[in-house]
Amino acid sequence: MHSPPPGAPRTTAPADLDARLTAELSSVVAGARRRALRDGDRQLDTAHLLHSLMESDPEVRAVFDDGPQVARVLGYLVQRSIGYGLRWQGSVEDSGPVPLMSRSGWSPSTLAAVEYALGLADARGERVTGRDVLAGLTADRACRAVQVLRHAGVEAATLTERLREPEEQHALRSR
Repeated sequence: MHSPPPGAPRTTAPADLDARLTAELSSVVAGARRRALRDGDRQLDTAHLLHSLMESDPEVRAVFDDGPQVARVLGYLVQRSIGYGLRWQGSVEDSGPVPLMSRSGWSPSTLAAVEYALGLADARGERVTGRDVLAGLTADRACRAVQVLRHAGVEAATLTERLREPEEQHALRSR
């Protein structure tokens, strides 16, 4: 399930979470929080985070096959925000074991995805990126973000494989 890669330090305190994010990812999280509030959700879930990542991070969009695939995912996320997500409204997203962190206003699955992303960044000795967060989201095949991807015709396993490629290799392959 969700756990940092072997050998990566495990994050234990949510207090340092904001300090560990880049300015760009802090903006992504802020956008996801606004979306959750606007949607009437009590918690930021993985689909909110995916929506914000897709809108704001070109490196995340580059992991997908092509423009039409990105458009399908974004279209599905918009549908979710205007009605599809009503079946999720008011419920807590939790697709697995309790994450090491807890943070008010975040679903357990979202925290697990961010914890996973932080583990990837720690293993590289760098700050967490949008690609790391997307890897954290796709690692949990039962989370809402992966459900959205699946409905949009995107295989999470394929994204996971692409995310293992160095960014430069993927950029060359997608040209």
